[in-house]
Amino acid sequence: MGKNFSIEIDLAKKAAYAAGKLLVENKADLNITSSSDPRDTKLKADVSSENLIKKIIKKGSSYEVLAEESGKTSNNLGDTFWVIDPLDGTANYNRNIPICCISIGMVVSLKPVFGVIYDFNNNEIYVGDNSNNSATLNDVPISVSNVDQKNKGILVTGLPFKTDYSDIALDKLISDMQTWKKTRMIGSAAIASCYIASGRAEMYKENGIFLWDIVAGAAIVEAAGGSAEIMNMKDNFQVDVIFSNKKIKD
Repeated sequence: MGKNFSIEIDLAKKAAYAAGKLLVENKADLNITSSSDPRDTKLKADVSSENLIKKIIKKGSSYEVLAEESGKTSNNLGDTFWVIDPLDGTANYNRNIPICCISIGMVVSLKPVFGVIYDFNNNEIYVGDNSNNSATLNDVPISVSNVDQKNKGILVTGLPFKTDYSDIALDKLISDMQTWKKTRMIGSAAIASCYIASGRAEMYKENGIFLWDIVAGAAIVEAAGGSAEIMNMKDNFQVDVIFSNKKIKD
């Protein structure tokens, strides 16, 4: 990747901490539904967090931004741009399930180069920098697990908003789950990525997730010694992903 992104990483950490503080301290005001879609929870929290993150980033960076709520800051994002999910795990936040976070990453030629994920409920900040293969949790180095068999490993997966619920798709999902020791669905792609990077689970995979959900996590997984495959990107930035510890193949 070449370029050093230490300035941008520091900026992302600053923005993540500020947004996390906002989401915790103002939850009573922000935990208000702003969208009526029956299955895709949108809150005032998502927009407020995104506005704050973008404000902080724009003060210190001239790169364009792709963000979940507001989309692209320019029709031409360029080769290098920010990718922001201001609140991953919105439904969890809404119902006081403490598995949600802020996810800020950057891509060069659509390849994740760094990621910052702030699990504000647990005050855990994950940082992955692919320019020097450095991955940390609260500044302590992390790495993927050494588990090399599915029947000893944990799979993290999910059923995103537009999941295929056909019998064929569900049969395939269940048969895959049965090859693992345990399967978890936690409701946050970014936190799932962090669990792979820190050795808490061996594989995370999901189809139809969005780029902003997984860019930061992909960088952290790779920097921690894992593999992050991002495939089949559509025009709306929907993707399929398989993140793993590299020791277990799908």
